[in-house]
Amino acid sequence: MSTAWFSGGSISFNCPTDAISATLSLAAAAGQQDFAGRRKRKGGSRRSRNRRTRTKPGTSPNRQMTFLCDGGVCADDAPEDGRRREDSMEDDEGGQLDYHSGFVFKERYEVVSILGEGAFGRVMKCLDKRKDEFVAVKILRNFENSYETARLEIAVLEEINSLDDDNKFACVRMLDWFKHKRHVCIVFELLGLSTFEFLRQNDFLPFSVEQIRHMAFRIFRAVSFLHRNKLTHTDLKPENILFVSSDFDLEDDPKTMRVCRKPRSLEVKVVDFGTATFDHQHHQSLVSTRHYRAPEVILDLGWNQSCDVWSLGCVLFEFYFGQTLFPSHDCMEHLAMMQEVLGPIPPHLLKQTGKKHFVQDDRLKWDQQSSSGDCVREPCRPLKSIEAESDEEQQLLDLLSCMLEYDTCRRITLEEALWHPFFSPMRAKQSPQS
Repeated sequence: MSTAWFSGGSISFNCPTDAISATLSLAAAAGQQDFAGRRKRKGGSRRSRNRRTRTKPGTSPNRQMTFLCDGGVCADDAPEDGRRREDSMEDDEGGQLDYHSGFVFKERYEVVSILGEGAFGRVMKCLDKRKDEFVAVKILRNFENSYETARLEIAVLEEINSLDDDNKFACVRMLDWFKHKRHVCIVFELLGLSTFEFLRQNDFLPFSVEQIRHMAFRIFRAVSFLHRNKLTHTDLKPENILFVSSDFDLEDDPKTMRVCRKPRSLEVKVVDFGTATFDHQHHQSLVSTRHYRAPEVILDLGWNQSCDVWSLGCVLFEFYFGQTLFPSHDCMEHLAMMQEVLGPIPPHLLKQTGKKHFVQDDRLKWDQQSSSGDCVREPCRPLKSIEAESDEEQQLLDLLSCMLEYDTCRRITLEEALWHPFFSPMRAKQSPQS
């Protein structure tokens, strides 16, 4: 049951609750603009446009519940399922473990509800009867390759737990794992909404620069910790960055003249290590969800930890403008959008690519005057054309430029990014032990 009170022009909510999502409506944004128009030249607010469907490599484009299932740890806005069946759990035709409320795994984890499902399997909200606390249990499908997938993910999660015994870095904690019949089950701490779902429920109104600074600092420290330990996440996106708590306040935004949600806590964690890769492991050629995929991956130039930096640059842009930076449908269109936003792709990178059908005369093979060119120009404007309204906004835009460098040799590392002037206020707050 959520509580609400009125104070100083705001309404506060304690989550989780289904009633809030079902009954709370925000006014719809009028019109659609390009991202440069999201922030008006002389003042005005950042606004969002409709987002396009995003798909993970090898998955279906139907991602209505992605924010719940990708990381497998989001608690909020999932319906309680009261369906009762016999006291046994069968597999459905797709290899998913069927479930019912009240079933107990391992004489310990009692099923409360389903949080979501995806290509990997299902995620259940469960009560840990031993500790009397809620957890998220990720149940992989019973496919043959699921065992190897689970083994690799568990190895990564165990390594993270071992290296971060004090839980200083914002990576989701694996609490336990076990096998149930033909399914591998991984137990996680239960977290709140993904940052994508928070944006969606807030009508894609962007986060403030100060909110972005706090969240990005935690995220950068977490992923930098991974990089120091020779691990690349490979699938960083708003769906895989979750709030620890979904509690929020409703406040009037004087710029937009609308009511918007403000998270009470900006504590976030990185989730979904299902495709994380150690430096010594085989690097599959295709990684990352399309919209956050680095140019070196698209051009098949090989990738390293800097692909995470590119992805986070796209994420920060999305936090700042409330929309996807590169809402592309295919690789060629994606590269063309990059050129519209960031300028020409360096010829030396195009010369190195094995994807020769992308290149003509050391340039991207793309007709800007075609109807396809119009589709690229409409949502994309040069990053340099955005005029900052404050010093802190200029610092954020400069940081984005450093993260969205085509050449990995010139792209900033996350360790370097943490020393960017944008984060000076955060470093000043850090204790010497942090």
